[in-house]
Amino acid sequence: MLPELQAVLGDRLDVSPATLESVRSDRSGYASAGTPLGVVHAETVADVQATLRWASTHGVPVVTRGAGTGLAGAATAGPGEIVLSTARMTRVLEINDTDLLAVVEPGIINADLNDILAEHGLWFAPDPASRAISTVGGNIATNAGGLLCAKYGVTREAVLALDVVLADGSLISLGHRSIKGVTGLDLTALMVGSEGLLGVIVGATVRLRRSVPGELHTIAAYFPSVTAAAEASVAIGRAGLTPAIMELLDATCLATVHAHLGRPTPPLGQSQLVLRTDGPDAREAAERALVILREHGGIAELAATAQEGEDLLVVRRAMHPSLETLGYPLIEDVSVPRSRLAEMFVAIEEVSARFGIPIPTLAHAGDGNLHPNLIVDGPEVPERVWEAAHALFQACLALGGTLSGEHGIGVLKQRWLAEELGDTQHELQRRIKLAFDPQSILNPGKVFSR
Repeated sequence: MLPELQAVLGDRLDVSPATLESVRSDRSGYASAGTPLGVVHAETVADVQATLRWASTHGVPVVTRGAGTGLAGAATAGPGEIVLSTARMTRVLEINDTDLLAVVEPGIINADLNDILAEHGLWFAPDPASRAISTVGGNIATNAGGLLCAKYGVTREAVLALDVVLADGSLISLGHRSIKGVTGLDLTALMVGSEGLLGVIVGATVRLRRSVPGELHTIAAYFPSVTAAAEASVAIGRAGLTPAIMELLDATCLATVHAHLGRPTPPLGQSQLVLRTDGPDAREAAERALVILREHGGIAELAATAQEGEDLLVVRRAMHPSLETLGYPLIEDVSVPRSRLAEMFVAIEEVSARFGIPIPTLAHAGDGNLHPNLIVDGPEVPERVWEAAHALFQACLALGGTLSGEHGIGVLKQRWLAEELGDTQHELQRRIKLAFDPQSILNPGKVFSR
């Protein structure tokens, strides 16, 4: 069947062994059982349509892939599958500073888009820690979060409209360029976070913001325990403050990243809370935050310069590669109501002790999203680690939380999905999948089991 597709796409169909091997895995550490049939390096919407028409005709499973930076195994491909890469679709088609929107292709890197927008005094708010390497299409497919969510929202809040190619190769346009729009069901929101199950995003109309006026003010606060830091972060919100960034690193995370970056060793056993305020009242908000942090037992200081503030965030953004120095981290992603953040940290410590597994944890404290990292000795994940993950998820759900705040379900969490959704909603979601993709050729085996 491949010569038929190659006749249409030419060298945009790649079957080289190195390329096929590279798409078996993503940054989660999960790898498929073998290599796929080929990788389509789509450059146009027509390439995507041709690939899906071919796949639909022959019943070939299709895995859509951007930069491969996902952490749930959703963009990994195996035997009998074709990979549809949108990484070469990187154009910015429109920037409209009156309507505050941009129209972009899915392969553009998040940080590259913001570099372009900065020249117009604009920015795209979603800010995942992987922004320097992740694509906007990937951000949309996973409803990526990041460091700015508490104040500026997750990716879903920044998506106005989408152009999507369905499994049969047909092109549809969802959503509106206007701020308001309630015509029919909100399929745009449904597509955001759908992990490649419903269609292939080939264009996105995204909401922009004007550059925030005023100076940025960044605070580093150190606490004797991670629960004390978590309680202080809750107190910040209770006082009516909404920092642009509020990130929490437990003691192991903090010591590990400092060692990885060659920075002075932080005080033993101390956790760190980093806050950033922005906007016209940023200085006043930072000074109020300093008082609250110190009242809750923190040793807190305001960064003296903008560069010092940026250096604090360099530490946070280097967290995941730093943890790889400890072993093979299984990077988990749970969210709880902000008021239950300290309780979730207690639960993580209990699970770590019960199963004898190190679980260094960082959190987007402003929105209650935690990333427990279960450290294992090698790439194979022992069953006891999955048992520990199960215990973590049980604790999260008991606190009113959810299994994934931003990484998605992919392969790694599908066994627990029905537990959170319940049987009725789980089946309803499977039926929605079939409405978009009757042959189930789009990302089969991901999110829902085959």
